[in-house]
Amino acid sequence: MAGPFCAQILGDLGADVIKVEPPGTGDQARRAMGFRMRGEDTAAFLAVNRNKRSVALDLKDDAQRAAFHRLAATADVVLENFRPGVTERLGIGYDALSASNPRLIYASISGFGQTGPSAMRPGYDLIAQGMAGVMSVTGDPGDDPVKCGVPIGDLSAGLFCAVAILAAYVARQKTGRGQRIDTSLFEGALALSIWETAELWATGRVPEALGSAHRLTAPYQALRTRDGHMTVAGNNERLWHRLCGAIGREDLVSDPRFATNDDRMANRPALEAELETALRTRDTAEWVEALLAAGVPAGPINDYRQVFEDPHTLAREMMVEVEHPVEGTIRALGIPVKLSDTPGSVRRPAPLLGEHTEEILREVAP
Repeated sequence: MAGPFCAQILGDLGADVIKVEPPGTGDQARRAMGFRMRGEDTAAFLAVNRNKRSVALDLKDDAQRAAFHRLAATADVVLENFRPGVTERLGIGYDALSASNPRLIYASISGFGQTGPSAMRPGYDLIAQGMAGVMSVTGDPGDDPVKCGVPIGDLSAGLFCAVAILAAYVARQKTGRGQRIDTSLFEGALALSIWETAELWATGRVPEALGSAHRLTAPYQALRTRDGHMTVAGNNERLWHRLCGAIGREDLVSDPRFATNDDRMANRPALEAELETALRTRDTAEWVEALLAAGVPAGPINDYRQVFEDPHTLAREMMVEVEHPVEGTIRALGIPVKLSDTPGSVRRPAPLLGEHTEEILREVAP
């Protein structure tokens, strides 16, 4: 997922992305992962491959590998998502391609990077989350390890790689030279551990799972209401006082157990109980309205159906529609960054396998 997600980000922002796939089978995500609608390609494949053209090439075949070399000779970027050493064995590694295109930016995303004792391990998001510490701090205290609900290793590696590609492109504008980029699912997940490493290195304590609570401040978490749960952020003194007033518990402000943030952190189970005693008297929607009116950050906990029925989601164009030659009109996530002069766009759906092979190879015909 990391490589396709990275390339899709660049495609959304305007890049001409050519996806190179093996003939016959294509990217394994086309068939092996997720739900299908009308056609043979899975919804998972459609979700991370828009704004790309597909060329089907057998890179073990000399003639087709030569066609790939012609493509790479004209490219700004080559992005690969194999285990270390695979592209070198295929004759399409950085050294082989940069020899004829020294301006080439060559980006590699693997499970654990190109170097180090774990470099040759198979790379999957679940494994990376476990080894990078993410699973140790996810879930409720004392429960079994839980992975993050979204594939944070895959997605963060793709995001970091996209940023690095853009940085390398800017550097090339100054130097005229390309360079190699090396990142991994493991490093992507680990690099997001900001508060956790702050706790470890400042106190020597090993960070633990906290459920929805925050590592550094309270109350900042999900709390029970009469009909479900809501999120509440009373995470500074001003907001704490406002929260107590909004729920009719001004007495908590003078309670010595909750006098400071350190006190509230030390007595968080009691704090949760006191707050939930008040919050269980009304429904989530009522409390969200009341707390926002009092200037306290709060919100509901939506499932994904509710997310995409939310007027704000729609106003921010985070759900778009695109026409697919097999699936018809399909929905897709919108573009999360809005540029005033050069906005991103969803210009084409995920391609059919080899849909653009002839078109692309004509562009680089010898």
